[in-house]
Amino acid sequence: MQYQSSSLDNFFAQGAKPVFPKLDQCSVMNVDLVDATPEAVINNLLQPGRNRVFFYNAHCANLRATDAGYAQALARADVILPDGIGIELAARMRGDTLTSNLNGTDVLPPLLAEAALQGKTVFLFGGKPGTAQNAAAHLKSIIPELQIAGTRDGYGEAQNTEAAIDAINASRADILLVAMGVPMQELWLDRHGHRVDADLMMGVGGLFDFWAGNVKRAPLWLRQLKSEWVWRLAMEPRRLAQRYLLGNFAFMWRASRHAVSSSSQYAIHKRLLDIVLSLGGLVVLSPILLLICAAIRLESPGAAIFSQKRVGRNGKLFTLYKFRSMHLDAGERRQELLAASDRGGICFKARKDPRVTRVGRILRRLSLDELPQLVNILSGKMSIVGPRPALPEEVAAYSQRAHRRLSVKPGLTGIWQVSGRADINFDRMVDMDIAYARSRSILLDIFLIAMTFQAVFKGRGAY
Repeated sequence: MQYQSSSLDNFFAQGAKPVFPKLDQCSVMNVDLVDATPEAVINNLLQPGRNRVFFYNAHCANLRATDAGYAQALARADVILPDGIGIELAARMRGDTLTSNLNGTDVLPPLLAEAALQGKTVFLFGGKPGTAQNAAAHLKSIIPELQIAGTRDGYGEAQNTEAAIDAINASRADILLVAMGVPMQELWLDRHGHRVDADLMMGVGGLFDFWAGNVKRAPLWLRQLKSEWVWRLAMEPRRLAQRYLLGNFAFMWRASRHAVSSSSQYAIHKRLLDIVLSLGGLVVLSPILLLICAAIRLESPGAAIFSQKRVGRNGKLFTLYKFRSMHLDAGERRQELLAASDRGGICFKARKDPRVTRVGRILRRLSLDELPQLVNILSGKMSIVGPRPALPEEVAAYSQRAHRRLSVKPGLTGIWQVSGRADINFDRMVDMDIAYARSRSILLDIFLIAMTFQAVFKGRGAY
């Protein structure tokens, strides 16, 4: 039976090659894993350039904790793909959500199908004698266009490393799949990958056994329930009992400890910083806040404080407070001014917005209109440092990737705010916010707070 068409195949069958976003990463238990769709991963891996690619699951995490050589091989890998619900749960413990489970059984067939369309060849290296050949025959049956450059088992034919490397290079294969099991395959690629001519080198674990028919794979309905490990346990009880029963308990214990020791400690320190700075700011700046209120009321009728629904962490709505810098009919006039936006992307911003009052222009230029958000910070809805609070209508137009900026509390200042604000387009802002969510720390927060004063003084993008 040939490889069945899927949404991924249809995606690639549209004709012209699509443009994918760059591969994002998410740190899970101190390992940087790819956080992207299967389509984006496949396109990236098949681009010219040498890549050593490993899959990473709960069993791998347990091995990394006890095997220094394997941990070093992971650290030197070019790409690490998240594999399995255990890694997904570990990410959620830190408040992150991985875009996709990029396990080899689902990613490799469409990757090889696309490679075949591009005329790329593949070499299968690993498994017991006969397994690589049978796996190659299976791949040819489901992907007839795929060119098999050669096969070599992971036993007798792997003993002579020089002969193995010579055979792989002589085949002129574009892709090398190594199936020796974790961590042997990663260690082999780490030690010898630099001598292999193939552009793409991947450690694929027990996939050859599945493709060769040595082990039956779970039915599709069971895989969709994310319960394939139950099926595999039934198929290979002695080898997998320790990994999936005892191993999963050990992994979840490590993941929970890591989540508590890293994210919780940071969250406590960050909240203390927010309380001290917001409360201190409200007390020290209270005379200035009263003067601003008076100036706003003198120029135009209406309340000096403007409130608006914004989207906070994980998509929860909250009421944001600002000094009113526009006339009272600003909301009704927004739709007619959208075409005049000076900023690329979803967010509207016009340098000569006619709705802004004279006092409002001064407040915006000095970023003083944002000061009432200290109340939002003190209440815990916002933080001193974080992404710009988004409007609900903006979030409704977000791409899947843009939603990642909602994984942390919005902030009064942040990377975007100190880097040019409205002069930076939406896509670049998303890049900055995702980078902050991935690498946030107290030191980074303090640095961004310090940079805020310089940004306010320069006034770039503040209008």
